Amino acid sequence: MDAKTLIKKYLDFFASKQHVVIPSASLVPENDPTVLFTTAGMHPLVPFLLGQPHPQGKRICDVQKCIRTTDIEEVGDDTHLTFFEMLGNWSLGDYFKKEAIEWSWDFLTSKECLGIPKERLAITCFAGDDDAPKDEEAAEVWRGLGVPEERIAFLPKEDNWWGPAGKTGPCGPDTEMFYYKKDNPPTKFDPEDENWVEIWNNVFMQFNKQEDGELKPLSKPSVDTGMGVERTIVALQGKLTVYDTELFQPILATIRELAEKQDHKAERIIADHIRTATFVLGEDTGVVPSNMDQGYILRRLIRRAVRYGRNLGIDQTFCHVVASVVIKEYKTRYPELLKNESRIVEELQREEKRFKETLEQGLKIFDKIATKDITGDQAFLLFQSHGFPLELTVELAKERGFNVDEKSYHEAFKKHQEASKGDKFASGLADHSEKTISLHTATHLLHAALRKIFGDEVQQKGSNITPERLRFDFSFPRKLTQEEKEQVEKQVNTWIQTGTDVTREEMPLADAKKAGAIAFFGEKYDEQKVSVFTIPGISKEVCTGPHVKNTKDVGTFKIKKEESISAGVRRIKATVN
Repeated sequence: MDAKTLIKKYLDFFASKQHVVIPSASLVPENDPTVLFTTAGMHPLVPFLLGQPHPQGKRICDVQKCIRTTDIEEVGDDTHLTFFEMLGNWSLGDYFKKEAIEWSWDFLTSKECLGIPKERLAITCFAGDDDAPKDEEAAEVWRGLGVPEERIAFLPKEDNWWGPAGKTGPCGPDTEMFYYKKDNPPTKFDPEDENWVEIWNNVFMQFNKQEDGELKPLSKPSVDTGMGVERTIVALQGKLTVYDTELFQPILATIRELAEKQDHKAERIIADHIRTATFVLGEDTGVVPSNMDQGYILRRLIRRAVRYGRNLGIDQTFCHVVASVVIKEYKTRYPELLKNESRIVEELQREEKRFKETLEQGLKIFDKIATKDITGDQAFLLFQSHGFPLELTVELAKERGFNVDEKSYHEAFKKHQEASKGDKFASGLADHSEKTISLHTATHLLHAALRKIFGDEVQQKGSNITPERLRFDFSFPRKLTQEEKEQVEKQVNTWIQTGTDVTREEMPLADAKKAGAIAFFGEKYDEQKVSVFTIPGISKEVCTGPHVKNTKDVGTFKIKKEESISAGVRRIKATVN
């Protein structure tokens, strides 16, 4: 079974269980500032897991684009990837453990779906601790399906608990399904046996973690499941790695055509990194290679790929060639790749050229200093002046038997950030406190004010909201004058003082647009039904919320700073009191 068939079977199966199929959210998260990229299917759905009604109802399913870069140095082995797809089905205050587990078992084992032999499957459940009880409820459902006791293991929080990603938020125990990848699976399940591979995870969102660490039961528990596409097809196809499947073979074949040498690890790293970079550049969020945040990760991936390309003897500019294969393979499932193909190609060519121009000189500097362990200042100089990510310096030093003082590098990097007045960018709300919600509504008012004063050329490019301030990124070609900032500020406060009610409606996306709602920041909204927040006479936007009930609840709006963050994109930082 190939990936396309797996995805279709999964979505069709849950559609038959009254789940609405929704599109993948953006890789740049809208509502979770704890991560730079969407790392799991739950991140775009946090507001709904906390109780906000979803426009599509209580049962939804999807295939979500995800990126994880915590193990980037491990990419190239048999298991690690940076970009992957995650299948998920969701109960938002509807069904719970019994139905979720029974449907998982049915999908995995029935001949109409995956047809996995039951003797190849094993289960883990949460063992319980001082905070939360042992999950006997889930285990009892598994027993009722015929799973023998020796195939069920109870594990602690580090293994069978999910969330929250930040300090607070929805969380709960999970139950995981494992597949034995070799023939003749043993009777007893041993979680330490690497032949047992996790293929599905059902998370039961029962609690909302408070700032003091207390786990408060959610009034309407939810189910969040995840099945990795890449990991599952490896098991279904009996392959050793995902690189042996159709998801990577065309990409690897192209790399080998370009290369003069063979090195499986280098080929895998290039394939993975360019696949990920292609998807990041394919978003409508405007992320481009830079020295900050998502742009830094993107630059690191591209430059790491270029470096390994050099190891293979690839002298020509090649990243865009590999990206074209990625686009061809994924364009049907993710049409935004085809839509943004020219930008993807241009940015890859530009970054590869920029890196090659500095690489030779940087390597010469590296050769001079790499006669002993490298200091943090030396590593930072290589980064700032020659575009060497720290990871590249560490890798090169390791090859020569030297260490890098990473701690002092990070200290130098932090000083650089403060000097350039940069800070972490990750769109969304830090929490759902009263102050944060007020600032969220203020971003809508700010957006409306900017468009009223400067015209429709102003489009939202991102936002980040904490209880202390809002950050709003928007397209605009120049710096705002002091008079213009005061004009914007005055307009927002005038609207706040009108005491206008903020209303929420659900409607098809087409109807929302006809009604004048705007939908920026690159989200892929569901065509069938979306949430539209309206401040009559002021603003109408497609948004996941939450918002204040009336503009008078926002407070006094004050712009603290306006600056450039990239070509044609400005940033406003503001507060409300």
